This record gives sequence, C-alpha cells and structure tokens, in this order.
Amino acid sequence: MRHLFLNGPVQNGPFTFATRPGKAVGIRLAAALNAILGLPPAPHLWNTVTLAGDLRHRQAEGPRIPRQRFEADLIAAKYTSGQSPVGGILTDTDAEVANLALEMIENNLRAGTLTISRETVPTCRACGHMTGAGSHPCNACGSTDTEDRRGFHLVAELAKDRPVLDRSDIHASHRQQPKHLQHTASNVAGCLILSRTRDHGVDLSPFGLNGLVLDPRVGIHATVLAAVRRSEAETAVMTITENGANHIAAHGQHFREHDGTRLQYALHGHLPYDHMASLQPLNEAYRTTQMIKDNFEEWFLPVFSLRAKTGTRPDQLPALFKQYMRAHLAKPVALDEAAFEAVRRSVSAGDPEWITNKQALATVMAARGAVPAAAAGF
Repeated sequence: MRHLFLNGPVQNGPFTFATRPGKAVGIRLAAALNAILGLPPAPHLWNTVTLAGDLRHRQAEGPRIPRQRFEADLIAAKYTSGQSPVGGILTDTDAEVANLALEMIENNLRAGTLTISRETVPTCRACGHMTGAGSHPCNACGSTDTEDRRGFHLVAELAKDRPVLDRSDIHASHRQQPKHLQHTASNVAGCLILSRTRDHGVDLSPFGLNGLVLDPRVGIHATVLAAVRRSEAETAVMTITENGANHIAAHGQHFREHDGTRLQYALHGHLPYDHMASLQPLNEAYRTTQMIKDNFEEWFLPVFSLRAKTGTRPDQLPALFKQYMRAHLAKPVALDEAAFEAVRRSVSAGDPEWITNKQALATVMAARGAVPAAAAGF
C-alpha cells in the first residue's frame, strides 16, 4: 500500500456533524479517496489539545470527570446515534500518539533539529499561561497582569537548506502545486517554541519540561503518523484546507517523516452546506431520491473540494448538481476496469482532473455505488 488518506484532525468544539457538516469535509474526502484505492476505512482523527477545551472542562457543570473521558463523550456526540466510525477514532492524546510523539522528539533532539533551551516568554502572572506577544488579556483567565518569564522549553530550529514546504510535502501533481502557500508558510520565525501551557496534551515531563505539553500543531502530525502506522502505507496523506496547512506546516517540518513513512498534505476547499436548500427545484426536476441527494452532499461535494481548493461558492451549487447528475445518469452497466485504474493512478498522483470528467466520474460512481458517508462511518 503506497498511500493512505487521513483527515487533518478536527478540533473537538461544540458542534455536531448534523448541524455543521462542513467540519466533516476532510473526513469524507479521505474516506472517498481510500475507497477508490480499495483501502479499508481509516480512523477519524480528532484534535483535543486546545485552550477552548481546557476552559470547557473547567467550566462543565456537575461532577468533574477525567479530561480524556470528557473529550471522548464530546466526540461521540458528534455522530448520529449508533453510527460510530467504522475505522475507529484516534485523538492527539491517545497513548499510541503520545508514544510516537515522544519517540520523534527524542530522535530530533539527538539530530539537533530540536533543543531544550531557556527561553523568555510572555506569561500570565495570575495563572501561569503563556500569553503570546502583544498586550491583551490572558486567554486562559482574563488577567491583564503579564510578565516575561524565563524557563526551559522545547525549541525547533527551522531547516536552512530547504523551505518549510516544498513540492514533496504536497500531494499534488506538478500543475497543482500551491506556490502561494509554499511562500506564506515560510513567513515564520527561524526558531519555534513547541512546548505549551495546557491542561491536556502530550506530557513533556520525560524531557524535564514539567507542566508543559507538546504544541498541538505538532501533535496533529503525530496523530496522522500514528494512524498510518497501523497500516502498510508508505505515505500518510492529510486532507486539510490551505489555511490549515499554512497554520501548521512550520511546526510540522521535523514531524513529517518517521520510520520510513512520510506525511503529505492534500489540500481541499470549503463547501457551502448552509445553502443546500437552494437545490430543491433541481431535486424536484430530477425527481431525486434521498440516497441521490445524500451522495451529492456527502460524497461528490467533498470529492469536488479537492478540485476547488479555494472553496466552492453557493452560486456554483446548481451547476455542480447538474454535473453530478449527468455523471450519475451516465454510469456504465459494466465497469470499465481500464478507466477505473486510470482514476486510481490520478488519485495516487494527486491529480484531481478526473473529478470534472463526466465519464471518469461515472466510472467511479459505478465502481463504488456512490455509497453515501456510511462508508466513512457516519
């Protein structure tokens, strides 16, 4: 197995997939691409190391429950009752993720790409939270009383012999390389502090950094690599928006390869799910079934987001629905194995041109039955 697609870990905020389906785009896209390649469902990945999560846990009513259980309950509530992911769930603090993260940190410390050094960082006097640069209230407790405090931290030195992102880090064909992203991702400080003050996270005390956890932007990469470690894939491909990749790329520079497995980013755009009601006249005109509508929303649109990396506008939905229906009506009775294999090669190469080719799209629909997101565990 060469590639395995996995979602960029979703932040465990106060939402459900039923109310905010746009949060599931990366999950559904990864499931669709894995299915085309004939791979089993991958786990859904979740980002639980957030300050917002710390505050939710502190402010929760009723008896205090352990943070891991608190996050697990929130994640379970995201899914329709009885429809947990077929491939399971993995969070950025699960034991296998933490063990892998610590292993990667140790390797980087030996290589000299990471160091533990005494740094001066703005810190809240009231609660000890790292506040970041600028004069603003502490995000953890609201205090405005800050000080520059010196202490030991985990620090990454960005590589000088290569950019933060180069072509090998992006799962895309030559024509699809995001040059703007490659430029903006490099606009960061030469040294990055990778240790953070959080209630929850990968504990850095094994390195003498008591009370600090691993920056979640690093933890996201460790989560993906931990998930792919269960398989025989050579490359983990993280589905993520361009803005998301821009936010985490520098922090992941030294955490995109381990034990012969490397991590790439597959960029996708946002989808206008709030405007689906505008398609009602077309649904009536085509006399579509609920399954056809679900397939459009839960399978085709996430796949199309791989082609429209800058995002899909609401006014594009009618044309996209017609494109989808033309392919649906053109599905061959007998599968063209050669045509389907060509699509598989395109998926592996990061070339999304097949998505706007009616015959190629119809071939894929015929091959997988255009099964809705039940294949992804929804």
